[in-house]
Order: sequence, then C-alpha cells, then structure tokens
Amino acid sequence: MIEFQRLGILKRGFTVVQTPLPPSRHATDNSLQEWLTSLAERVIDGEPLDRATALELTQIEGQDNILALCAAANQVRQACCGNTVDLCSIVNVKSGSCSENCSFCAQSAHHPGEASPIYGLQSKEDILEQAKAAESAGARRFCLVSQGRGPKYAGASSTEFEQILDTVRTIISETDIKPCCALGEVTADQAQSLREAGVTRYNHNLESSEAFFPQVATTHRWQDRVETIKTLKAAGIQACTGGIMGLGESWEDRVDLALALRELEVESVPLNLLNPRSGTPLGDNQRLDPYDALKAIAIFRLLLPQQILRYAGGRESVMGELQALGLQAGINAMLVGHYLTTLGQPPEQDHALLSQLGLEGGEAPIPGTYSVAQQIP
Repeated sequence: MIEFQRLGILKRGFTVVQTPLPPSRHATDNSLQEWLTSLAERVIDGEPLDRATALELTQIEGQDNILALCAAANQVRQACCGNTVDLCSIVNVKSGSCSENCSFCAQSAHHPGEASPIYGLQSKEDILEQAKAAESAGARRFCLVSQGRGPKYAGASSTEFEQILDTVRTIISETDIKPCCALGEVTADQAQSLREAGVTRYNHNLESSEAFFPQVATTHRWQDRVETIKTLKAAGIQACTGGIMGLGESWEDRVDLALALRELEVESVPLNLLNPRSGTPLGDNQRLDPYDALKAIAIFRLLLPQQILRYAGGRESVMGELQALGLQAGINAMLVGHYLTTLGQPPEQDHALLSQLGLEGGEAPIPGTYSVAQQIP
C-alpha cells in the first residue's frame, strides 16, 4: 500500500487507514483524492508546483491512485489548455550516420541500429509531397528532422541548410500546414534565417535532466542544448522541447527535466516513451510500465499547466490499449503518422480516439493565450 507518511500527506493533517488489495491495485483513499483535487485547483489558480511536492507525487503507487492523479492533471489540462489536441507530423529528411552518440538512437554512426535507414537530404519535391500527405491526415504542423549535431557545425561548402530553407518556403507557399524544423544546433544568424523563412517552432529536446544527460550522450553537452533553445527563442521561434522516459533515469530526473523546461519557458513539450531499438546501447531496456508513463505525464502537466504536452515517439508500443488514458492525464498534443525510424498507427485511428474522448484535433493554444471562452462545449 502507499506509505502516506513518506508522501508527506500526514503533515497536512490527514490520517489514513488502508486495506491492502491484490497486487497492482489499490483503493483510492479519500484523503489522497482531496489532496490531489486541492493541488489541481491551486495550480489552475496560478500557484507553481514546487519540486518537493512533485517528488511526493512520484511516490504514488497503485493503478487507482495513479488514475486519481491523472484525473487531477486532466482537470488542469482542461482549465488551462481546453479540449483542442495539437496534431503534427514529422519527416526524417536526412537519416543515419549521425556523428552524435545518443544512446537511444538507431541513427548514430557509433552504434547503428539494425535496419535503420541511411540516406542523404531528401529532395524538396519529396518533402513537399510528404507535407501534403500530413496535411491531408489532419496535421497542422510538419517538422523537418535531420540527423547530425546541426548546421552550426556545417562546413562552408555545405548547401543543405539553404536547401532546407528553400523547402520551408515552398511548403508555406503550396500548403496550409506550418513547417517546423529539428536540425540540431544553430547559430543566432541561422536562427534568424529560419524565422525569416517562416519557421515559427523548432524541436530541440533536452532528452533528460542535466544530471542524467552524460548517460544519454557524451559527444555534446546538455548545456549545448539549452543554449540552442535560448538562441531560437531570442530569434522569436517557439521551442518544442521535451525528452524521453525509459532511458534508465530516476523519478527525480523526470521532475528536474520538467522544471528545466519550465525555467526555459518552452511552448511545446514532446514526451517520448523509449521504444528500444536493437543495436543501440539501450536496445535491451525494458519498456516503461504504462502506468509509470501515465504518472509521469500527469506530473509534467501539473508542473507545466499551460504548455502543449505532446504524445510523441513510443506511445503505441508502450501504452498499447491504454493510449486513451494519456489523453486523460494531461496530454493535449500528439504526433500522427510515422516517426523517424519506427512506424506509427494510422491517422484515422488517432482521429477516432479523439472523437471518442470528446476532443478535437487542431492547433492547441501556446502558453498564456487560452481563455475559458474558447472551451469546446
């Protein structure tokens, strides 16, 4: 059963008597429910969740208690973001032989995953065709993702960055979908060029907490990623910045990642759930328990009440038939279609899921722009 004294609930004046139930199931105690409801109301009223309280939430165990936490997070999501679920799609414009050694990634030249595709920069025509397909599938944004440390380190003779800018401009002129980019590190001038081409949001994940990051990659630093995000935001580009759960990190690492994202004031937060790739250092990792994933999603929502919280890679493989619960635990965005090196489920299935939950696919409001007047009845 939950050790409520360890949770810090007794110091709030609650006393609990709980009867153990079969493994993986616990009755939700009224005292816990009341505390979670009060916590959600305070977050909605603008009180930031502190680190100590977030760590208390990580100690909640048992499916019913985790679902109670999810309900509190869902209350925050609805009040602070509304019922629109942000839909986006991605394309791997250049794949494989990456110079970085990210331990989860099958594209690294240091540990190429089995059957991971390797190809150079796709043509503008091919990328445009995929952008149109994403638009037809209901995506409002389309992210061009490339391997490598980033244009910041490209040689003087490289024309790839200019090719990508040209592709962005073509997508804007020939579709209504909004192009985003995930190209790695950029200079201030390159960030400005992206903004001038029409890029309004850029994906650059922190991946994990600063303390855990050396377990993720050693060919660059966590702080390098932070500086890139600051450079992009200084150019007026929104940050789509999150991480991956299931790398071997602790609950403290997950909380610290969320707090770092809050400090950076990122607009969109992709939450990837590790789907281990054969041939990578993390290829033998066990997939995250779906209820641990739900608990993490809920805590991220309570720490980041207004951010766009995005279901990203691994949701199908980790969550399985429980995918809908993530959308009732604080998620208000999702990738539709395929990922970089793995397949996603058909977009039609995602739209059906949203409809069943009374949600609507579209473009979610960025932090600070939602009002109750926008709420879908």
